[in-house]
Amino acid sequence: MANNTKIILGVDPGTIIMGYGLIAVKGQHAEIIKMDVLKLNPKIDHYERLRKIHDRMNEIIREHKPVCCAIEAPFFGKNVQSMLKLGRAQGVAIATAMQAGLTVAEYSPKKVKQSITGNGNANKEQVWQMLQRILQFTEVPEYLDATDALAVAVCHHFQDSSPLVTTGKSKGWEKFLQQNPERLSRP
Repeated sequence: MANNTKIILGVDPGTIIMGYGLIAVKGQHAEIIKMDVLKLNPKIDHYERLRKIHDRMNEIIREHKPVCCAIEAPFFGKNVQSMLKLGRAQGVAIATAMQAGLTVAEYSPKKVKQSITGNGNANKEQVWQMLQRILQFTEVPEYLDATDALAVAVCHHFQDSSPLVTTGKSKGWEKFLQQNPERLSRP
């Protein structure tokens, strides 16, 4: 990839299936690099699955050299034990990315769907179909967890490149006022 190309890693955390997707962004143009899943055996120890998530995240980061990681926040369900396990998987993915020096951003499932389809209540198939249009690919994944992860990466790209989001981003009001001194009202 060229020096001015930014690679974004998207992750849909899971303890049985972890989706991941990578996009390359040059200017405003994004293209798919890869989308896939890490499929884990539910019969092996939970801690062994967490180690495998850590190892696979390291492999992905070494191979593709992303600059940031966007991860989907856990969906709050009724099963507390499932939520705890999912939170651990997400934590391992975040810690691995941060240890590798990547910045990390988290997005709710509703925010990702809204960003990709315009509808925060879209289903997985609608997200996948819109991603095909946005990134111009025809691949049909075996698991929609891969497209969910790709959607998180694209959502991050949209958020990161939006002029509406960047005006108050890093330095907040201080930076905004420096860039727009005429907007400051004095008593």
